[in-house]
Amino acid sequence: MNQQAIVADHAFLNDEGWVRDVLLAWDDEGSLTHVVPEVRFEGQWARFADCPRARGPIMPGVVNGHSHAFQAAMAGLAEYQAEQADSFWSWRDLMYRYANRIEPSMLRAIAHWLYIQMLKAGYTSVCAFPYIHRSIEGEMYDEVGLLSMQVIEAAQAAGIGLTMLPVLYQYSNFGAQPARADQRRFILTPDEMMGLLQALRTACPEHQGLRYGVAPHSLRAVSAAGLQELLTQLDAEFPQAPVHIHIAEQTAEVQESVQFYGARPVAWLLANFDVNERWSLIHATHIDEAECQQLATGSAVVGLCLTTEANLGDGFFPAPEFLAAGGRFSVGSDSNVSIDWCSELRLLEYGQRLLYRQRNLLADEQQPDVGHYLFSRALRGGAQASGRATAGLAVGQQADFLVLDAQHPLIAELPSNAWLSSMIFRELGTRVIADVFVGGKQVIFNGQHPDEHQAQADYGAALAQLLHA
Repeated sequence: MNQQAIVADHAFLNDEGWVRDVLLAWDDEGSLTHVVPEVRFEGQWARFADCPRARGPIMPGVVNGHSHAFQAAMAGLAEYQAEQADSFWSWRDLMYRYANRIEPSMLRAIAHWLYIQMLKAGYTSVCAFPYIHRSIEGEMYDEVGLLSMQVIEAAQAAGIGLTMLPVLYQYSNFGAQPARADQRRFILTPDEMMGLLQALRTACPEHQGLRYGVAPHSLRAVSAAGLQELLTQLDAEFPQAPVHIHIAEQTAEVQESVQFYGARPVAWLLANFDVNERWSLIHATHIDEAECQQLATGSAVVGLCLTTEANLGDGFFPAPEFLAAGGRFSVGSDSNVSIDWCSELRLLEYGQRLLYRQRNLLADEQQPDVGHYLFSRALRGGAQASGRATAGLAVGQQADFLVLDAQHPLIAELPSNAWLSSMIFRELGTRVIADVFVGGKQVIFNGQHPDEHQAQADYGAALAQLLHA
């Protein structure tokens, strides 16, 4: 077994914060075998005396807890008033138009470029939600999972860790209403979904950089019977696989759930299924006090996508109450209008400041530093959502880390305990990131990816084809 290592003048070790002179060593699988603060190169550590020293502080990479890759191609193209009462639902109609033009090669190019941008921004892994499964005509491809394979190949080419969560979409709304014509590419049965997952696993077996799970789209799009059937088969074939679901993003969804199920969507899900640590509830924006407490005291993760939620006019998640009760969360880029975890955490805090007209709300007595508080919790929640060992710089976790530019003005003259807040609460915080390692392999070099120029050209060609299809 080959041993690789690096030493940092400072490294962020979760609850301990910034620690000096930290040795990080990892094995061939990319798992950290040693994390030694205040290292002295003597005794058992003498063998690491010649290992390289990082150019700046090291911090853990971030999990992107929710992303629809193809939607990156329409970012910025839906910012005009399509109707007087523009909303999520009118945006969705436009999004469907783009979804129905995507060809496999276009999806791969878009995802490859997107994942490189994520790496540059400090996302070292991503939970991908592909829900285009069929051809433009609505037929299944001869190669089952062809479109999902484009996402996997794009992630592998970029070098980003991946939790692959193909989306089960059965119906257009509560009550098993038939799919709309513009949803024809999404529709699968639970049996077809399991066949797709098995085909993907055969083509690309799971490893430390790749995990499979499933995403029942929402309670609107999947029936109670369909969800139960999916979970039963999933447990048999992929035990403990992650399960992600969009829920309570819009008030209309909450109202329709009450009308159909006699209960709010989060309350109904918690009452009818074992929503445990493998679950990630995406958005959960519109929850009442009881749902907030149930979620916070349970073991599931809430997937917050603040820039997308703001872009779509979703609303504000009750973060102070949820976090005070011990709730867990991840952050994600969702529609990819922003690819910046600093922006997600900044907007999480700023949204609450606007609501409550107070400052520094998301912190506590044990950790009063808002940046530290938010980052460490997003780190743990993201790891749980991904179902992978990505919870920070600790033995047994993946060697996914960011090397900061020690000379960058956002941190150069500041004490170490101010670095995170400087990155999060000042614009362009991710510009501080110089190098990125995933599973111990360097993928970003001085802010650049080796494939960046070709990926950008391919993305541009795919976008031109998409816009003129």
